[in-house]
Amino acid sequence: MAKTYAEHHASVTVDAPVHQVYSLFSHFNDFPKFMSFVKEVTYYDDQNSHWVADVAGNHEWDAKNENWIEDRQIGWHSIQGLDNFGKVVFEPTSTSQTKVDVFVNYNPPAGVVGEIGEKLGVGGHFEQKLQRDLNHFAQMVEQAPPGSLDPNSSSYLFHEESAASKGKTTGKQNQTMTDEPNLSSREPVLDSDITGMSSTTDTPPLQRRDDIPPEHI
Repeated sequence: MAKTYAEHHASVTVDAPVHQVYSLFSHFNDFPKFMSFVKEVTYYDDQNSHWVADVAGNHEWDAKNENWIEDRQIGWHSIQGLDNFGKVVFEPTSTSQTKVDVFVNYNPPAGVVGEIGEKLGVGGHFEQKLQRDLNHFAQMVEQAPPGSLDPNSSSYLFHEESAASKGKTTGKQNQTMTDEPNLSSREPVLDSDITGMSSTTDTPPLQRRDDIPPEHI
């Protein structure tokens, strides 16, 4: 039986150059700082990550990066957990403005919260949250220092409706986030610069392969 994927899309235009927008959005670990439904994104290595999010209920999955083109596109597909895939496309509309399109596709789990819930409006609610979070990202990039490429250099990525601001992030996520003003009680651990391509730095991943729980291998 063929799988039926729920398809969701959101789009926003950011008043910043495409390289800056791409660089900031490609730090998956910072998603909980401006997204309301993403509670954790931690890295196994520069190609694989673990996600915890509220998508048709609370779900976890491991994802692999795919089809990354610098300053143009990032993508992923799940390899375990909630069946999903997606991509983010960056299109410069001028030298100082970038259109961002986010496409998320997932196979709703069986049950009231999943497949039935998707048909009854859960999907529409999720798409609204995705659009609001994308709008928050645009606002925060526009407020960032000109040319800033490192999300860890300031606190501007936090938004009052984000999972991080509301204290809904997981313990593993908290351990990876830097010592921001809104999270002063948490120990800082610097985020690696994940680009979706082969790493050229000596910075070790946040979570080594031999640290991965057996159920995630």
